[in-house]
Amino acid sequence: MRLMLTAAVAALVASPLAADNHAADLETVLTADMRDDDRARDQYRNPAETLEFFQVAPDMTVAEYGPGGGWYTRVLAPYLHSSGKYIAFDQDSDGRTYNSRAQEARAKGWTERFKAEVAEMTGVEADSVTAFEIDEMPEDLAGTVDRVLIFRSMHGLNMGNAADDVLKAARMMLKDDGMVGVVQHRAPEGASYDDYGARQRGYMRKQDVVAIFAANGFELAGESEINANPNDPANWEGGVWTLPPVLRYGDQDRAKYEAIGESDRMTLLFRKAQ
Repeated sequence: MRLMLTAAVAALVASPLAADNHAADLETVLTADMRDDDRARDQYRNPAETLEFFQVAPDMTVAEYGPGGGWYTRVLAPYLHSSGKYIAFDQDSDGRTYNSRAQEARAKGWTERFKAEVAEMTGVEADSVTAFEIDEMPEDLAGTVDRVLIFRSMHGLNMGNAADDVLKAARMMLKDDGMVGVVQHRAPEGASYDDYGARQRGYMRKQDVVAIFAANGFELAGESEINANPNDPANWEGGVWTLPPVLRYGDQDRAKYEAIGESDRMTLLFRKAQ
């Protein structure tokens, strides 16, 4: 069920949305001009329903892990701008390996570049956005965050042996009643760990995600089928990247993959275990 949304504001700032510093309801954000290129994916990512399930409210402090291309950033930053706070965080860039010095320089310049990009994309002032790597988390952030959101990233954290560090940081920044929302490509029922844990296919088994969270002091608080896709068998030799939006095989069987749509996904909510 979609969020019970307030009526959309009649006169919208075309883009960027937050330029007038007025509160924006979620429907206004989702229909804003700045999301014209993003909106086609709403049918797979279901942002209104997903944020409702995660119990995200506009007056909350919300931290998004690894925002990447900014698809959810363009929803969250303007939605939280007036009454809440948007935070982005990522892994420690010093702990990664790089293919080139240029790639390393780009990774290490992420925080300031990201804040500028958010301002350009959404009109939210760069100074109002907090962005940091987990080894540089501001001390005054501990215990102040309502929600940490991790979208389609657990497989990378798992294979990169980075999940523990990220979830420890998440637990530290969360309030006592704060929660972590996760959307993750889902392995088929009965899948083996050898095929979907030790091997990178983008999909993960639910029990493995739950176990990783349990090891870091969290318990499962709820789950939803909001982002499920029963048309995805989730058994592609080329992994989740076989399907849109990547379409790793180009035009080969493109119509077939586009008809299936984006991946089958589990939507999980975790709270701090006592």
